[in-house]
Amino acid sequence: MKKTLFDKIWDAHVVESIPDGPDILYIDKHLIHEVTSPQAFNELKERNIPVFRPAQIVATADHNTPTLDQHLPVRDLLSRKQLKELSQNCAENDIALYGLGHPFNGIVHVMAPELGITQPGMTIVCGDSHTSTHGAFGTIAFGIGTSQVTQVFASQCLLVQKPKKLRVNVNGKLKKGVLPKDVILYIISKLGTNSGTGYFCEYAGDVFEEMSMEGRMTVCNMSIEMGARGGLIAPDQTTIDYVEGREFAPKGDEFDKMTTYWKTLKTDAGAEFDQEYSFEAEDIEPMITYGTNPGMGIKLTGSIPVEGNKSDAKALAYMNFSPGERLLEKPINYIFIGSCTNSRIEDFRVAASYIKGKKKADNVNALIVPGSQQVALQIKEEGLDRIFEEAGFTLRQPGCSACLAMNDDKIPEGEYCVSTSNRNFEGRQGPGSRTILASPLTAAATAISGKISDYTLTFN
Repeated sequence: MKKTLFDKIWDAHVVESIPDGPDILYIDKHLIHEVTSPQAFNELKERNIPVFRPAQIVATADHNTPTLDQHLPVRDLLSRKQLKELSQNCAENDIALYGLGHPFNGIVHVMAPELGITQPGMTIVCGDSHTSTHGAFGTIAFGIGTSQVTQVFASQCLLVQKPKKLRVNVNGKLKKGVLPKDVILYIISKLGTNSGTGYFCEYAGDVFEEMSMEGRMTVCNMSIEMGARGGLIAPDQTTIDYVEGREFAPKGDEFDKMTTYWKTLKTDAGAEFDQEYSFEAEDIEPMITYGTNPGMGIKLTGSIPVEGNKSDAKALAYMNFSPGERLLEKPINYIFIGSCTNSRIEDFRVAASYIKGKKKADNVNALIVPGSQQVALQIKEEGLDRIFEEAGFTLRQPGCSACLAMNDDKIPEGEYCVSTSNRNFEGRQGPGSRTILASPLTAAATAISGKISDYTLTFN
């Protein structure tokens, strides 16, 4: 029987199938952080259940950590309490923790791939919706709730219904200046935020095959924003080259053995999907959002729709936009380049290449936040820090930062922020804040001009 990539990985991890019910799925790696793990640990203690396989769990501090003075005690009491509980729980259960100050610390969906913890063919879960990021490596990776976190702690398995299968094909050649973030924003704008509900989405075609691993992670990261359980891309030589030599990747003969297996992880010709869509790369242009969900997106040079669901009155009222309005030349006072979507070294390289030799506009607060300590080190080693600082940008320490209002990095009420994060919900970046999702290039160009600009006219 011909199988999809998703089928091959899922079926290899099924411990038991319950007739007309869910599967018991074995989980290779369980990633945890300070926000969604304390309740699960407490339940284990109350029921006197030990963590079954602590060696398969990796912990980091990321969501509500400060991005300034990380060597000092955390000022926010709730954040400090959560970080303390994470440290205690990991120590008591012999779980590897990369907390603040550790050279491996970072956003969970940035540090795990760059350390070689994420590998093709795995099942990976985390109490975080954007666990779909790891699907870029050809893994089945998805977010889980707190009760499911407890379940994996106790059994290293998960009781879960197998999703249906969706494939999105994008073929052709992307235009100059169009980044992976634009690709996924375009897809979501065309399909909608509910199009992936009940599915696991495989991305296929020339565009994804030619993407870097950083780009593939950006795409898979936002699969959840179209309602999918997760997204994945078949591993290839690009994947293998990225994984090889990383801290926790297989070494020597074991790496060669795993590489042989990884090369089998692709959808068989003729395998069937429950749903399939196709797009042409040439139709994709730089994208921005104008509403309060990631599906409300338009081309950078386009206009807000005047009718249909995409001109939702409530969303436009919140954003203070009107149907038919163009966002080009819109003054912007805040930009944010960071988050688990766009805080990898490639994102900062492309932003720095545009910023170099320029100065940010006086009205703009420009925040640059690396996704991990390793990315922060790369920024410094490559001299990108000097480019950002000379242009007037603020470079912070690693963390989730202004992606969500769980830390000190908030956007003021009523202000617009062109953000490389993944969600533009009401109040996502702070109470009353207004988020416009975009690529690192769009954010960088906005910071330089002080308004949303068509950087493709001068991009080289």
